[in-house]
Amino acid sequence: MGCSECCVRCLRGVPFASLIATMLCFVGVAVFCGCGHEALAGTEKLIEQHFSQNFMDYALLVTLVQVFQYVIYGTASFFFLYGVLLLAEGFYTTSAVKALFGEFRTTMCGRCVSATFILLTHGVMVVWMAVFALSALPVYVYFTMWSACQTVKRVTENGTGFEDVCVDVRQYGILPWNASPGKICGANLAVVCNTSDLELTYHLFIATFAGAAATVIALLTYMMASTYNYAVLKFLSRTNCCTKF
Repeated sequence: MGCSECCVRCLRGVPFASLIATMLCFVGVAVFCGCGHEALAGTEKLIEQHFSQNFMDYALLVTLVQVFQYVIYGTASFFFLYGVLLLAEGFYTTSAVKALFGEFRTTMCGRCVSATFILLTHGVMVVWMAVFALSALPVYVYFTMWSACQTVKRVTENGTGFEDVCVDVRQYGILPWNASPGKICGANLAVVCNTSDLELTYHLFIATFAGAAATVIALLTYMMASTYNYAVLKFLSRTNCCTKF
């Protein structure tokens, strides 16, 4: 067998779908965790400097931010290990195994491992869909603040209704209703809009949402690939058929 034929046979056994899903998963989780960590820190800074004068008003928020930041560290570690395991399982169930070790026959243990990965991936997918939905909430909150800033700029040019434009973070549950001030209007809102912290945090939350979406796509690809592999291993292994997905 020539070198080119050997390379072609090896490439035929590469699980390209699992490989692409792994890279997309790593990128998505990295963006989600990195941008989410900084966005939470930026939110805490904005609340402290502009929306509350009493630490006790946002003490719970600070605690939640710290908890979520630690959860982000654990999430990154979990997906790194899980992505490596899924990629290894994808390589195991490809034709590269047959090409290297001869006639390929799956065992009951091998099929159970594949089925376990399918169930785990479905479970992780359900949990991550909830995370994906929750990551849209801060994007919505900051979008309303950004819209208020655009309104401030327009009324400033017109010279009317300046003090009527307000942002009240208490209505989103970020601060309790007795927090002071909790609501900023007019000139104070213009100060917040002119800082780079608001725009930066807003874009970081958008990137966090995009990273969560990329991870959803990666998990969907994992599920399709693993389900296809399991079906072939279970029903077609006796006919010398093997997976190439």
